[in-house]
Amino acid sequence: MKLRLAVLLALTTLTLAVSGAPESSLKATIATQLDAAYPSLEAFYKDLHSHPELSLMEVQTAVKVAAELRAAGYAVTEKFGGTGVVAVLKNGSGPTLLIRTDLDALPVTEETGLPYASTVRVTNLSGQNSPVMHACGHDIHMTCLVGVARILAAHRDRWSGTLVLIGQPAEEIGVGARAILTAGLYRQFPKPDYAIALHDSATLPAGIVGTVEGYVMANVDTAEITVRGLGGHGAYPQDTKDPVVLAARIVMALQTIVSRETRPIEPAVVTVGSIHGGTKSNIIPNEVKLQLTLRSYSDHVRQHTIEAIRRICRGEAIAAGIPEDLMPIVTIKEEEFTPATYNDPALTHHVRDALTRWLGADNVRTIDPEMGGEDFSQFGRTLEKVPLCLFRVGAMAPDKVTESERTGVPLPSLHSSKFAPVPEPTIKTGITAMTAAVLELLAKK
Repeated sequence: MKLRLAVLLALTTLTLAVSGAPESSLKATIATQLDAAYPSLEAFYKDLHSHPELSLMEVQTAVKVAAELRAAGYAVTEKFGGTGVVAVLKNGSGPTLLIRTDLDALPVTEETGLPYASTVRVTNLSGQNSPVMHACGHDIHMTCLVGVARILAAHRDRWSGTLVLIGQPAEEIGVGARAILTAGLYRQFPKPDYAIALHDSATLPAGIVGTVEGYVMANVDTAEITVRGLGGHGAYPQDTKDPVVLAARIVMALQTIVSRETRPIEPAVVTVGSIHGGTKSNIIPNEVKLQLTLRSYSDHVRQHTIEAIRRICRGEAIAAGIPEDLMPIVTIKEEEFTPATYNDPALTHHVRDALTRWLGADNVRTIDPEMGGEDFSQFGRTLEKVPLCLFRVGAMAPDKVTESERTGVPLPSLHSSKFAPVPEPTIKTGITAMTAAVLELLAKK
C-alpha cells in the first residue's frame, strides 16, 4: 500500500504539471458556484443544527444527507452499519478516494442564543430524557460534504477515479466507524487508495486550515476501577479496610505512570474523571468506584499504561492489607476504545500542497497534534492499511480569536454548550479545502 501510494501521488503531481485549464481559472469558477450555492447550504446547515440526533439515533440526519448526495448524482446506500450512508460516484479510471463525515450530536443543552439553536430533547437509548446539540460541529462537516459532492459532480472533467462518501454514525461514542467497516464497507464498495476528512476547530479563525503529519489524534480508553474494602463505623476504623483511603492512594499513585514510567517524549494522559463512594459521614463503605480516561499515541504506551494501572491498584491494595478476594477490579472498556489517528506523512504533505495553492500560504498552518480522540482512525486500521489525512478547519470569528489570544480568556471549546461556529466562512473554507484535496489526489490524466 505504501509503495502504491507513493506511485499514485507521483503520478498526480506529474498530471497537475501538464493538465489543461489553469488552476486559477478553476478556482474562480468554483468560488462563483459556491457563492451561488451557499444560501441552500446554509439552510441545510441550520436545519441540521436545529434538529440534532444522538449517536446511533441519527435516522433523520442520515435521510437528509442521503437525499442531498442522491440529488447530486451519487449512487447512495442507506442504513449501512446502522444509520450509515455510503455514496459512490465513479468517473473513469483512477484512484479511489474515501471522504468521511460524522452524523451525530451530543447530549448537551445549547446555550449559544442563536436563532437556530437546538431546543431538542429526546429519550436516549438508556431511556433517559436528554438534551441534544451539535456542539462538535458535525453539522458543519455534513454541510461541507454535501457542498463538495455537488462541486465534484459538476466538474467531472477535472478529475478521474472513484469517490466514496461516508456519512458515519456514532463518532462521539467511538463505535460508528467500526460498525461501518464490520458491515463490509471495503468488501461491498470500492476499496479506497486513501481516505480524508476534515474537522472544525474551536481555536483556529474561520478561513484558516491546519495540518499535522503523523499522529494527530490520540488513543482513547475508558477504564473503570472498583476499589473494595471492609466497611464499618467511622468511629472504629481499626475494624475496617477503608476503600476511600485506598482509592485516594490509588489516584495519587496513578499519576506516576505518566511522570515516572513513560518517556517524557511520548505523550500520555491518565485522568480520573469520576470518583464515588459512601453514603454518610460516619459510615466507611464497602467500595468506591473510579472512572478514568486514558490517552496515548503509540500502542506500546497504551498497553503499558493499562498494565501499570492494574499493577498499581493491586500493589496499593496489598499495602493496605486488603484480602485477595477483595482486590480492586480494573475494567478496560474495549468496546469503547478509539485508536490514535495517524496522518500518513506523504498523503498529508500532498494535501497541504493543494490547500496552500488554493487558500494561500498565510491561511494554511502547521498545528499541534491533540489528545482528543477521533474514530476516523479506524478506516486506516484494517488489513488494507488505507493511508489517512484528517485536517482542521477554523470555525471561530477572527476578531474573537484575536481577543482571546490578547486576554487569555479561552473561547468556548468543542463540546461546550456555547460553541457556535461562524457558518459562512467556515463552510466555504471547508468546501474549498476539501475540493482542492480531491482535485489534487484524483487529477485527471
